[in-house]
Amino acid sequence: MIKKNQMINMIQQYQEQLGSIRVSASSGGGMVTVEMDGTKRLISIKIESEVIKAEDSDMLQDLILAAVNEASRQVDEQTAMKMQSFMGQFGLPPGLF
Repeated sequence: MIKKNQMINMIQQYQEQLGSIRVSASSGGGMVTVEMDGTKRLISIKIESEVIKAEDSDMLQDLILAAVNEASRQVDEQTAMKMQSFMGQFGLPPGLF
């Protein structure tokens, strides 16, 4: 049986691991690239100058949205794997969360 202090320590370690996750996603063939951490905080957005010169704000908005959504999906995927590992430490079956 895991003690309360052990569980608190393990949860803190899990939260730290989430903060260390880094994903990068791009759209438009690399015209827009975003980097996001495991807490879904945007770290950077890079936009190629060709997109800005096009003066098509709708296209730029779509490219940014697509890249952010893909990065968010990648974070969800990686955090789900970490959660399964974390839950396994408590002897709980995978897929609960």
